[in-house]
Amino acid sequence: MKYKALHDRFHWNNFSYEIYNKLELDLENLNTEKLKKNKLLKPLNFVLDYIDSTSEEKPFLPAYLIETLSDYYYQKSPHKVKEVIKATKTNGIDNESVIKQLGGMYQNIDVYSNFIPVFDKQFISPFNDNGSSYYNFKLLDTQYLSKKRLVHLRFTPKHKGQDVFEGDCWVHDTTYAIQKITLRPAVDANINFISGLSLIQEFKLVNDSTWFLYKDKFVADISPIGNKKISLKGRKTTTYKNVHFNDSTIAKELDENKKAEEVSLLPNVLDKPDSFWKKNRHEELSKSEKTVYVVLDTLEKNPVYIHYRNAVAFIFSGTKDIGNIRIGPWYYWLSDNIWEGPRMRFDLSTNKDFDKHWYFNNYLAYGFNDQKFKGRAEIRYEFHRTPWSYVSLSYRNDLDNGQMYTDQLGTDNIFATIFRRPNIPYKFQNVEEKKLEIFKETNKGFAFGLIASSKQYNALMNLPGKELFPTTTGRAFNNFETSFRIRYAYLERIVAENFDRTSFGSDYPIVELKYTHGFPGILNSSYQYDKIDFSVSHYLKVSPYGVMYINLFGGKIFGTLPYNFLQIAPGNELYYYNKYAFNLMNRFEFLNDKYLGFNIEHNFGPGLFRFIPLTRKWKFRQFWSAKGVAGNLSDANKQLNYVGNYPFKSLDGKTYLELGTGVDNIFKLFRIDLVWRVAPQPAPTETINHFGIFGSFRLSF
Repeated sequence: MKYKALHDRFHWNNFSYEIYNKLELDLENLNTEKLKKNKLLKPLNFVLDYIDSTSEEKPFLPAYLIETLSDYYYQKSPHKVKEVIKATKTNGIDNESVIKQLGGMYQNIDVYSNFIPVFDKQFISPFNDNGSSYYNFKLLDTQYLSKKRLVHLRFTPKHKGQDVFEGDCWVHDTTYAIQKITLRPAVDANINFISGLSLIQEFKLVNDSTWFLYKDKFVADISPIGNKKISLKGRKTTTYKNVHFNDSTIAKELDENKKAEEVSLLPNVLDKPDSFWKKNRHEELSKSEKTVYVVLDTLEKNPVYIHYRNAVAFIFSGTKDIGNIRIGPWYYWLSDNIWEGPRMRFDLSTNKDFDKHWYFNNYLAYGFNDQKFKGRAEIRYEFHRTPWSYVSLSYRNDLDNGQMYTDQLGTDNIFATIFRRPNIPYKFQNVEEKKLEIFKETNKGFAFGLIASSKQYNALMNLPGKELFPTTTGRAFNNFETSFRIRYAYLERIVAENFDRTSFGSDYPIVELKYTHGFPGILNSSYQYDKIDFSVSHYLKVSPYGVMYINLFGGKIFGTLPYNFLQIAPGNELYYYNKYAFNLMNRFEFLNDKYLGFNIEHNFGPGLFRFIPLTRKWKFRQFWSAKGVAGNLSDANKQLNYVGNYPFKSLDGKTYLELGTGVDNIFKLFRIDLVWRVAPQPAPTETINHFGIFGSFRLSF
């Protein structure tokens, strides 16, 4: 183990190489007789003629292939990484941010490191600094290769239920460098949908004493519905050529970086002719890989296949493009609540075919009980995609549905009706908002936002109305404010689709700071105030003990305001677990004008369940959570807001605390949370739930 740092390529001051990546996807366990009898699939039966029944033990149908050729540069200190994608064949994928994920930047596997990523899991490496605590090693034999003596070692798990490997490796007996290694997850490793997986890496001498990676192959059998049902086999092969290290030209190349890690695409990367690939591939395509291109070319001309593909995409994405217009998501089309009754909503937006810079996003909704239309309209002009910058103007007139995050279940959703908890008074208010936003992102991880907005609230049910809040300036429940927001997310991974972006997080904490000032007398605004808010969030890998989500937040409001403009601690009135809210707190239960809180969740992986044979077999996972907020409300804000018999409260400097635990990965999909409301103690006249059971679901490996 003491020699591993000498052979880890990341110990060099710098290095570079050319990468050739190819990813093949195959279908296995196809019941050809059943498929041929299926009337819906009959027009596509010709595809079954391409099944390969000779190359491997199990027949398979080659289905998809991606090839990428790029130059990769790395510098240790100061840390800089650059990848230049020179060519790619993606067979239908033309999204630049997705193409950037297909090179070598985000697919580096280092067997010398303490932990090796397998999908979204961190497996303990056989060459972990404490590897002997997790593995048994056995010397098998020795062989000579090119006059180099190699020692053959086998490693097996020392304990059951841990995320470790089994396999073997060949080690050069003079330098203690790995020449070849094969890794397979332990049989009882806690990973979903994988019926088989292997990782093979091979190293070559590039001078008298330096062994450098020249090929790795990753093969995974993905079986989401059972090992004997139709499954997917993925094969990723990466080869490395033209290796250089400790070279001054690499440093000069990286001096051009605008940020620490960047991926760029050369012009026309998608348009390289077959002659280019024939000349520049590191290795010739196999029989099955050649078959993929034949199958895909044929399918792309088949209208039945195109129709089915679009239908599946619509179901899973929720949206559908018709020309340069996008409709959906479909799951907003129909919902129901006690105020609106049945509610219908239709979303319409433009896509990138309409214009690369201009974006229009609108929806119209109608409630059959209140017989009122609601909606939103936005027009945005994007100056740049990377780094992102835009200006937008929007108008919204709709119910406040309580949704704060994109992955949070709001009330304007067909599923929210099903999961609502009983005996909790509904609270509805309408919000009319006009907003102008200017956003600018930098290459250094900073993002700046300037927002000017006017909001007008109207209480509808179980909330005090504006008649109880008389003002001398403007109208009650009206405001006009400007906000300045700074966000810092170092090396955050982003995938853009159409005009939306999805963050895949960062290995570093993400920090946000926001300052807001309210102006009276503008657009009938009634209030003058200042607000400061901050948030720090981080996914901390504590391998081999799982992952912790940590969020610290706080803020202060200077001014006397009605409840709409105070900090309302986020509650949850659904049986569906809300990661970002206090699940045993009701909405609008606690008002604050200063607050400080935390949200911590620790996912152990198998945890204690690995010691119980049945739960180890079922791959249950363990977690705990703790959420708390300490808050207060000034006397002036209490006097203004404690009106009538409405259930507003203040924490009065005390801390609200929830603790939770439960079982995750039930049937590889569901999660059950057991949550306790620990503090503060309720008043003698109050009736609250001190304990609750919540459910949720998600797909993960």
